[in-house]
Amino acid sequence: MLLAAVLLPVLSGALLPLFRFSSGRKRAIYAECVTVLTSMLTLAAVWCRDGRSWVLFEVVKGLPVALFCDGAAAVFAVLVSLMWPFAALYAFSYMEHEERPDRFFAWYTIAYGVTLGLAFSANLLTLYIFYECLTMATLPLVNHKDDPASRKAGLKYAAWTIGGAALGFVALIFSIQYGDPSLFRVGGSLTGAAGHEQLLRWIYLLGFVGFGTKAAVAPTSGWLPTASVAPTPVTALLHAVAVVNAGAYAVLRLTRDVFGTRLLADTFARTAVLALACFTVLLGAVMAVREQHLKRRLAWSTVSNLSYMLMGIALMTDEGFTGALAHLVFHGVMKIVLFFCAGAILVRTGREYVQDLRGLHRQMPLTCAAFTLAGAAMLGVPPLCGFVSKWQLLTAAAATQTPMGYVAIGTILLAAVLTGVYLFVPVTAMYFRPLAAEYAQDPQMKKDPDDRMLIQIFVFCAAMLVLGLASEPVVAWLSGAASGLL
Repeated sequence: MLLAAVLLPVLSGALLPLFRFSSGRKRAIYAECVTVLTSMLTLAAVWCRDGRSWVLFEVVKGLPVALFCDGAAAVFAVLVSLMWPFAALYAFSYMEHEERPDRFFAWYTIAYGVTLGLAFSANLLTLYIFYECLTMATLPLVNHKDDPASRKAGLKYAAWTIGGAALGFVALIFSIQYGDPSLFRVGGSLTGAAGHEQLLRWIYLLGFVGFGTKAAVAPTSGWLPTASVAPTPVTALLHAVAVVNAGAYAVLRLTRDVFGTRLLADTFARTAVLALACFTVLLGAVMAVREQHLKRRLAWSTVSNLSYMLMGIALMTDEGFTGALAHLVFHGVMKIVLFFCAGAILVRTGREYVQDLRGLHRQMPLTCAAFTLAGAAMLGVPPLCGFVSKWQLLTAAAATQTPMGYVAIGTILLAAVLTGVYLFVPVTAMYFRPLAAEYAQDPQMKKDPDDRMLIQIFVFCAAMLVLGLASEPVVAWLSGAASGLL
């Protein structure tokens, strides 16, 4: 089932252009059926997992490319499999008037399978292969419009992520040299680290930045806002579902299951990565406050929130890993609502900048309400899910009782203030500023999108509330996955 879940969307996406669908409806039915079937296979594989790995082939003896499903893989795979079908439904409506839909949905479907391959990777070699393949599968989506801005964004995206992967490759080589490369192990797989601890800590720093490039850790953050020129279904894919979460997931695997907390905790390596994560949290939030383009503002918000996850990982405790996984799940749900709303505003009104949103609630009341709710969740207002993940991170930082733990607490609190600024300035414009005269004279006053978009938006709005109100079993599941008990 693991292999089928990976191969089905990859092969189906590759074959999609060959069918030459006579209508967008037929193409949408095909793509959605593949997506739903893949999600069913994924959920079945997670449900039936038994801890064994499935070796596809060996590069050399003792170095396999293999798949498996443990607790951490289950968390990432379930998140992706539950979100992707709804994201695809949104994309069908959004892409109706875009060019080259066959190419778009082919790569969109392929990216699903590659993301699942990364989630189910049994060792660092397999994860590295799918990490690189994910760049190749999403690059045509970033370049989809094929204009100068898209080509520039694609070039920047490829340069940063492939360059980052080169640093990750260095970490891979050393993990093979000094450890058991066959399988991830909670606590680390570096069985031959004795006498080489300092060297391996420096190598870990390279790997953290390298794999963290997809999570937009500083100084590699700039590619993510630039990539917002892509169609909104792509930016939702990049920022909420696949690519950036793949970066955080890869760093979690590198930290917990390859180098291990025994080697890294209470050393300069932990201090360095925790300081870098805290800096990126504030950098992303400050840049979001400064940015006036709505999608780029949300992109900088993603930069900030991804480093919440990296911060939890850098704490190198089970509580920190739990907070990181909680924010990986809950941020994906919150951020996809914000990007879906931004895409609906762009499609229905053509407005892209914060100052153009004034009075928008008169034209798009449902979209503005969803944006406001998601903004409150991102701020951490209870009982929405954003409060739960931030509380987990705060308590994990406090439990370390170290100076850097207190720095992390201060970072989270200061970033919350900045989050209120960059998300509620647009909300204030929507509700408390008058509608511009040129928009007020529009004969088609009501601009909320069609049901295909609205249903997806409100499904995730409901998820934000349910995950907040019923967080205890979810957090218990995430805690078991973080500690390796599942």
